[in-house]
Amino acid sequence: MVQSYDVVEEIYKELAKLSENPGYGQNDYQPQYFERELNKYFRQEGIGWQLVEGVLQVRGSESFEDAVNRAKEVLDETGRLTAKSEIHQALQDLSRRPEPDITGAIQHAMAALECIARDVCGDPKPTLGELLKNHQGLLPAPLDQVVVKAWGYASEHGRHLREGRDPEMYEAELIVGLSATLATYLSNKTK
Repeated sequence: MVQSYDVVEEIYKELAKLSENPGYGQNDYQPQYFERELNKYFRQEGIGWQLVEGVLQVRGSESFEDAVNRAKEVLDETGRLTAKSEIHQALQDLSRRPEPDITGAIQHAMAALECIARDVCGDPKPTLGELLKNHQGLLPAPLDQVVVKAWGYASEHGRHLREGRDPEMYEAELIVGLSATLATYLSNKTK
C-alpha cells in the first residue's frame, strides 16, 4: 500500500532527475523549491513532518531541530562520527513510518552520549553511568545528576522494557534533544 509520504518522496526524486536533464531550463524543475514550499505548508498547518533532502522526517520544535543539527555539525567537525551516526539513527527512529520507533530513538540518543563521554574521558569500556561516577567534573554539578537520571530513564524505557510502560513521543524527543545538547557541550569542551 502506497502511503502519502512515499508519494512526496517520489515526487522529490522525480523532480531531482528532471532538474539534472540538460534539456530542461535551470528553474523548470526544482526539488529544492518543492521541499521549501512543502515544508512551509507543513509548518503553517502544524504538521510535524519536514522534507529534508528528499526524505520525510519528523519535525520537532525549533529548539529541538537546532540542538540536533548543531550536534551533528559539531560531532562531524570533531571527527566523532560514531556519535554523529547515533544521533542520526535516533532521528531516523523518530521518523520511522508508519509508527516511530520511540524506544530505538531513546537507545540511540543515549548511545551517542555514552560514545562521546567515553571518547572525552579516554575510557572506552564503562557505561555512561560509570563514567559520570568515575570522572567527576565531566559535566558540571548538579547537571551530572540530571544525566544520571536520564541514563536511568533510558535504561528503563529504552532498553529494559516492561509491558504497559511504553514511552511517549515527547519523552523520546526530550532524551534525543538532551543527548544532542550534551554531545555538543562535551565536544566544545574538549576542542
